[in-house]
Amino acid sequence: MTSVTLRRPDDWHLHLRDGAHMAAVLPFTAARFARALVMPNLKPPMTTTRSLGEYRDRILAALPAGARFEPLMTLYLTDRTPPDEIRRAKASGFVVGAKLYPAGATTHSDAGVTSIENTWPALEAMAELGLVLQVHGEVTDPAVDVFDREHAFIDRVLSRVVERVPGLKVVFEHITTAAAADFVRGARAGIAATITPQHVLMNRNAIFEGGLRPHHYCLPVLKRERDRKALLAAATSDDPRFFLGTDSAPHARRTKETSCGCAGIFSAHAAIELYAEAFEQAGRLDRLEAFASERGADFYGRPRNTDRIALRREPWTVPEHYPFGGDELVPLRGGASVGWRMVPE
Repeated sequence: MTSVTLRRPDDWHLHLRDGAHMAAVLPFTAARFARALVMPNLKPPMTTTRSLGEYRDRILAALPAGARFEPLMTLYLTDRTPPDEIRRAKASGFVVGAKLYPAGATTHSDAGVTSIENTWPALEAMAELGLVLQVHGEVTDPAVDVFDREHAFIDRVLSRVVERVPGLKVVFEHITTAAAADFVRGARAGIAATITPQHVLMNRNAIFEGGLRPHHYCLPVLKRERDRKALLAAATSDDPRFFLGTDSAPHARRTKETSCGCAGIFSAHAAIELYAEAFEQAGRLDRLEAFASERGADFYGRPRNTDRIALRREPWTVPEHYPFGGDELVPLRGGASVGWRMVPE
């Protein structure tokens, strides 16, 4: 196949930042995706429906003229999120879930959950009202190896949540291991997972190719080759529980190329094109539309998009960096090529 058209996709895990940084990256997503679930880990974190509404207004105001894009929001869950805030989130119409960050697990997660025991009233309210729990699935125990923290989270936290709150819908976000894919396949109804482009295209060797590659560092960190293959198999399967979530996470170049660099890979500039590469490598371009455009909408109870986009197999060179407010942003594949290009239908 040299070209493919598909229903316009959605991104069910996206970081947009705020202000000038948001204005720099939002056009990339709006050009490719009809909707995106925008993460709430700003400074300060978006812990109330009111703050999410104000943030959503800023996103809409920053859209390029003529763009058709809907930001969907998720509440930042804390140890003290009350059920009343869950009810306000549901009543808003634009909040579709709440995000569980284990405190200290990733960027701007310091205000996150310190113990799952503190969240049961909020999670039970979410199950009652039909809001989805989005989970960053890693423990923060320093005694657990960084490559094993997702597996430990399944055993210590996620399996308990799934069992204790049986009506709760859960998305295990940006899964990185074969164990995570197996957990989702074997779980009860209402459990799903998002998969990023970097985790189906690269393994942990990519962090060290020719030296330390800070722009390949994300959390959860890239894993073994057998894990990459397992995730690609899950994404390209017929299983409706696996769908697209880029976890595109922009950081200024100066905050990545430093002695203690930020975690996050920016992929929004070529997100659907990178997935096309991975699906083509697996010989399953025919499954890309379901993964990118149907399963996530179905899981979240949203109508599938009716307009379409077109991709053509046509290599192009990604700029080495993009403007990012007053900074520079280094994208995934910066200075190298991507094998597919989005073109007018």
